[in-house]
Amino acid sequence: MKRGTSQEQNMALGGSPCRERSSELVFLDVETTMPVRKEKRFRMLEFGAIVVCPRKLVEKRSYSTLIRPGDLSMVPESSSRSDGITREAVAAAPKFEEVAATIYGILHGKVWVGHNILRFDSARIREAFAEIGHAAPKPAGMIDSLDILMNKFGPRAGNMKMASLAAYFGLGKQKHRSLDDARMNLQVIRCCATILFLESSLPSLLSARDTGSPSASTRSRTREKPSADGTNKKTTPPLRVRQSLMCRTIARPSLRHLLRHAMVR
Repeated sequence: MKRGTSQEQNMALGGSPCRERSSELVFLDVETTMPVRKEKRFRMLEFGAIVVCPRKLVEKRSYSTLIRPGDLSMVPESSSRSDGITREAVAAAPKFEEVAATIYGILHGKVWVGHNILRFDSARIREAFAEIGHAAPKPAGMIDSLDILMNKFGPRAGNMKMASLAAYFGLGKQKHRSLDDARMNLQVIRCCATILFLESSLPSLLSARDTGSPSASTRSRTREKPSADGTNKKTTPPLRVRQSLMCRTIARPSLRHLLRHAMVR
């Protein structure tokens, strides 16, 4: 594992800021052990984050690291998922206390963004810092994309898990690696914001009428095509064509609409 790279040092120092560093978005994700009993705790195995300028929604810098837990026996010898995080993979990784200062510098005073971050990722971060007796970083605000998209985008992508959203938008398979998942979350928000922006522009034509199915169309505008019996039948463009059209641009007004509903801590 590469440690102390120039990119990582740049992250620790804050790097080249947007006009106001406090307005920077940090898309983050953590991977952990899965406790088999209630009395067992989650142990962080990987942390990944990208710093994004909210005015352009572009990634400015990134950081990721595997983390060696105190008890390696808690990590399976072979991964049950596609993440590849095994006991061997984390054996040579730094302990959390070795990377805590870097992670603190990335997160403190920034707006945190994550999928299910309020209930999971932020709790794991607080626990990890508490365990080493270090004050946890505090966000300027927190945006849980799961809660916001459930409220604003609706269940049109099924259970709204990251894997389901990625499949819905044709973004590929979720890898369950922290940096990859953080970047995928940014892509998902871009796509959702674009759709909401288009629907708000022409609600009578582009409203989502059927949000109960994972494959429901987010664009209700249809073309009428004469059938053999003389009646008109409505057809819609192929799913991948619709996805391509919807994800082609970044909808800044709609993103601001999402941010206004972010939970501030």
